[in-house]
Amino acid sequence: MSDRPYATAEQYERWFKRDCARCGRHGHFAAHWPDGHVCRTCHDRALGVRGQCPCCGQNRALPGLGDDDVPVCADCAGFRRSYACSRCGTEGKLHRRRLCTRCTLADQLHQALDDGTGRVHLPLVPLLDAIVATPRPKNGLSWLRSQQVRQLLGDLATGRVALTHEALQELPNWRTVAHLRDLLMDCGVLSVVDKQVLHTQTWLHHRLAALADNPHQQLLRQFGLWHQIPRLRRRAQTRPLTDAARRSTGEQFTQAERFLSWLDGRDRPLTDCTQTDIDTWHAQAAEHHKRNLRQFLTWAINTRHMPKLALPILHVRAGQPISQTRRLALLRRLLTDDQLPARPRVAACLMLLYAQPASRIVRLTTDDVLCDGDQVLVRLGEPPSPVPEPVGDLLLHLAGHHHNPNDSGSRWLFPGTRAGQPLHARTLLPLIRQLGVPAQATRVAALRQLVLQAPAPVIADALGFHNKHVTRVWTDAGGAWKTYAPSDPGR
Repeated sequence: MSDRPYATAEQYERWFKRDCARCGRHGHFAAHWPDGHVCRTCHDRALGVRGQCPCCGQNRALPGLGDDDVPVCADCAGFRRSYACSRCGTEGKLHRRRLCTRCTLADQLHQALDDGTGRVHLPLVPLLDAIVATPRPKNGLSWLRSQQVRQLLGDLATGRVALTHEALQELPNWRTVAHLRDLLMDCGVLSVVDKQVLHTQTWLHHRLAALADNPHQQLLRQFGLWHQIPRLRRRAQTRPLTDAARRSTGEQFTQAERFLSWLDGRDRPLTDCTQTDIDTWHAQAAEHHKRNLRQFLTWAINTRHMPKLALPILHVRAGQPISQTRRLALLRRLLTDDQLPARPRVAACLMLLYAQPASRIVRLTTDDVLCDGDQVLVRLGEPPSPVPEPVGDLLLHLAGHHHNPNDSGSRWLFPGTRAGQPLHARTLLPLIRQLGVPAQATRVAALRQLVLQAPAPVIADALGFHNKHVTRVWTDAGGAWKTYAPSDPGR
């Protein structure tokens, strides 16, 4: 005999499916409300609406519909069922045991972080508190549904995996591990280390493990662990590293591996590398391969792993800039079209005005937006740069009124989806391009225009660029500044 409570498909249709009173779709219904049956999508969406009820004035969930389909509270809409959490009393979508999403999340986290005694592993209590306090507990529940996440949390709680950066570095499923490590650093369980340094260390660890049978593994290990990682750490002490810095480090390591294999094909160990080998390789290699190998060759010569040879000069080719007319037209559109999305709009303005790359724009915090009387400034270098109106208003509005709903404590001007992390530059760039702003050509045009207005050292300091780079752009632009007299503070 069947365990199903219905005998036929027609009976199933009659019992469990209706036309939704809110959206009109035919399907499974989640509830029968005063205005009719509602589907799961409309049910959950309505219970997520909060505000002041226009009928009774109370501030609460507004799942019902009043006159002109205005959201009203459950009591004023005539609901016969309460949607208050049986534990905390919060109104909203209810889960098992009539618990709200946040209380359900707390229970599931307690279970996942149980150290075997029925209690949460003490060092992980701050993690539990931080996740439960998230502005969107629904996202936390979705995250916990992953078997990888639950396994990793259980391993940390029971001690099968040590609560250290080194232990996490050893684990597979690096995306899952990276997100959890960000959370652990954000809530103070793990010491804060630059995200790009951590990702590079993890990548390098797995790459070296894959090279276990490679005859050059020891040399590559020295290059990666003794030179590249310390160099990244030193750079991270002055400013947060960008994703481009991490990718560049990986490309340098990969190119070093390929060069050593190329020498093997010529039956030449690195210690016997000749000037002919260097010249031949550079004559055949692509430009970006030459740039990526330079760090390894310089290190190998300085550490006497190879003879002291002359390395060819690498010429940096600047991109083709957009015209000044087009640059101003793009700025005019960004400043007058209020329908454009705020974040890419502001980011594109910073690119057009100050030649800032996306990797730096996403690292700006709300503390980098300053007010000096009526003047708005943005800290891109030292001193902070004045921001013309109306860009200043857009910047202040973004800093003061547009917070990230996934991270209530975020100070990033462009917050990402991960806790405590900014938006990824590779996520921002397509959004800027959708506004019709070609990033590389725009930055070249902006910097060329800026170096014609002030000396290269001043521009470099104010915008956070290297003086040599700005001087090279000044030369390409045909600038007239050669030297400048610093201002007399006594005048």
